[in-house]
Amino acid sequence: MEKKAILIRNGSPFLVNAVQKNLEEAGYEVLPADATVASVSAKRKEADVLIFYLGSFVSDAAELLVYLKDLCVAEDKLLVLIGNPDELATVSATIPARLTAARFERPFDVNKLIDGLDRLVRVNDESSRRKSILLVDDDNVFLKTINEWLSVTYRVTIVNSGAQALMYLAENKPDLILLDYEMPVTSGPQVLEMIRNETNVDSIPVIFLTGKGDRESVMKVLELKPDGYLLKSTEKAALLKSIADFFEKKKYEQLQEMQSE
Repeated sequence: MEKKAILIRNGSPFLVNAVQKNLEEAGYEVLPADATVASVSAKRKEADVLIFYLGSFVSDAAELLVYLKDLCVAEDKLLVLIGNPDELATVSATIPARLTAARFERPFDVNKLIDGLDRLVRVNDESSRRKSILLVDDDNVFLKTINEWLSVTYRVTIVNSGAQALMYLAENKPDLILLDYEMPVTSGPQVLEMIRNETNVDSIPVIFLTGKGDRESVMKVLELKPDGYLLKSTEKAALLKSIADFFEKKKYEQLQEMQSE
């Protein structure tokens, strides 16, 4: 994993220099940036992790805070805040807590900072790599169409039966399974039940593909507690967005779990 971070600070006080030194000793390439929009903008493409060492100056840094908020939303940057309670509260008034990857209240343990950054970088690397999807459906025409849609962005494996899906999962662990609901011999619900009862693969997300959109059918699908469902009639753009949103949500959940530890 690439251990690189932009360290945003106002000047070079002793504590900021100490943080930079410790990060570098832990194997990070640290890119210092002044606490200005121009300085951060000039380096924003060089790293996905932004460490913002706060100070009393943040109360007058409204433009920078808005810019950082936009970076977190538009470019999916991981923002780490270091400051006292008042400084953190000031930032939270502009940048919601859900957009920050981690917050460290001074005084803090630099080893915890480094450990937290390592986990953030690892999660980001896992989320950025090309995701793998197992597509399970007995309709070969549908398989071909969806495979063409998905393979531009994802690594797709297609199988046309529940039995083949289970054989594949015996040796592989995709990031997501798109599972047909109605299949002969072994139905989608049966496949899901077997997946959830197998410890090696029970955590793999499963989203049902179904041709039925009526309320009764949808509720029946949801009773099985899959990670979601998509109608086979969903248009290409909407389907791709749904899957992209799903992976983004999973990344956010991982980051939230890290913050709560």
